[in-house]
Amino acid sequence: QRLVLLSPLHDIGKAGVRDAILLKRGRLTEEELLEMQRHVEYGENLLLGVEWLQDELDMVGLAREIITGHHERWDGSGYPRGLAGDRIPLAGRIVAMADVYDALISRRCYKAPYTREQSRAIMMKGRGTAFDPDLADAFLAVEEDLWKISLAHSDTIDSSEGARP
Repeated sequence: QRLVLLSPLHDIGKAGVRDAILLKRGRLTEEELLEMQRHVEYGENLLLGVEWLQDELDMVGLAREIITGHHERWDGSGYPRGLAGDRIPLAGRIVAMADVYDALISRRCYKAPYTREQSRAIMMKGRGTAFDPDLADAFLAVEEDLWKISLAHSDTIDSSEGARP
């Protein structure tokens, strides 16, 4: 329950990234990409102001794990700390998978949505490199349900493509 409640905070640090970068339609320059990656740092810093809210459930600590862990990669090539494997907090590993799947199946200002089949294939290609292999297997087991949920919450559906616009 706490993970579900706090997961939407994963990109809260994007509030500190310039709109020109967030809304850019083309590929980001190296400098823009570095600024975009700082959203993790910005999000973590936002939490420093509410540490006094810590309680027995450690909501702030879990939020920090989500924010700082959702761009780490299983093979250690992610950011901001280059953590690998089990050193990445479980909450971050779970949100990373959800975030990538949502990005794949959703229309963005810079890309059209991938089809369900393409998205599933990309996710499984990341098994053991981008994603925890056990979580990738769990994702595959529930992917159909996730797809149905995404369709139920989509504003429009392109049934000819099987993708969410």
